[in-house]
Amino acid sequence: MDRDAKNIERQKEIVSQLPRFVNEFFIGISLKTSALTRLNYAYDLRIFFDYLARVTLKKDVLSIGLKDLEAIDAFDIELFLDYLSNYVFNGKQIRAAAAGKERKLSTIRSFFKYYFKKDKIDKNVATKVDMPKTNDKGIVKLEPNEVANLLDKIDSDNINGLSNKQKRFHDKLKIRDSAIVTLFLGTGIRISELVGLNVEDIHFESNSFSVTRKGGDKSLLYFSDEIGSALKRYLNDLKREIEEETSLGLKLIEYGYDKKYALFVSLLGTRITVRTVEYMVKKYSSLVTVKKITPHKLRSTFGTELYKNTQDIYVVADVLGHKDVNTTKKHYAAISDEIRKNAARTVRLRDED
Repeated sequence: MDRDAKNIERQKEIVSQLPRFVNEFFIGISLKTSALTRLNYAYDLRIFFDYLARVTLKKDVLSIGLKDLEAIDAFDIELFLDYLSNYVFNGKQIRAAAAGKERKLSTIRSFFKYYFKKDKIDKNVATKVDMPKTNDKGIVKLEPNEVANLLDKIDSDNINGLSNKQKRFHDKLKIRDSAIVTLFLGTGIRISELVGLNVEDIHFESNSFSVTRKGGDKSLLYFSDEIGSALKRYLNDLKREIEEETSLGLKLIEYGYDKKYALFVSLLGTRITVRTVEYMVKKYSSLVTVKKITPHKLRSTFGTELYKNTQDIYVVADVLGHKDVNTTKKHYAAISDEIRKNAARTVRLRDED
């Protein structure tokens, strides 16, 4: 079962535990959202309806109807956001940060907007709730020397700082890992997009690849010759492995192998997971910097360099797949300020003697 099928199956499992009318929302948004987006919506709505049932409406979750949704006001949603600061769900104590609250409010807004647009409710109170204020921190990214050091570490035959077990995995996977990190740093691809890539998505004749963006849209991204070389080296290595296994009589499909389809695969031949990529990036980046580097920080590294080189926020937004350029502006505001300062210095009112 592929990743999207698993996400859809999990989403349906969660939605079956929610009020019956909720399923209409997921059917309605299915054509314009990805399976992963809908799964995240399901997780958020599960927490929201658990709160409504226990605190606001004091009734069983499955008995909640659209009339109950209409009875909720903006303050009820604000109380829910406050509740997220310290709550218990499935026996676990959870403290949602501002970013977590922001995502859940975004889900609730989409949810109410759908039923209001379909004339199923008379008012959309979610629009009256302000987004939680997040602490604007500087972008955590790798500097150019750190990027070079990271790639050198991964390519190295003799790497210090790893356990013996990690070294054994490094010897077997360094070509794959180098291609993954190079693709992150050279295109700004999201981790969810990367693990979903198939071999057929790569087009070397045009140095481009097809990617399913957040929300389900298809886009074509381009890569440099350097990235192309890393991908070719990895695919040649993957082809050699497949040929060796075939010669040994292994039935690839029967044993669950995805090597003929998934671009990045595990040692078992199955599609690589998000968790595996996160662990790999953390393992190698910890050898070159004290910064907490994640795949998203590699994406930020690319976005920062692209903005500095183009000074065009719209290009950055398009390449990163941001539907709203204000999202891009928010993340790269500090660089915008630096560019404005440099621009001011270029203005001369009088020639210097």
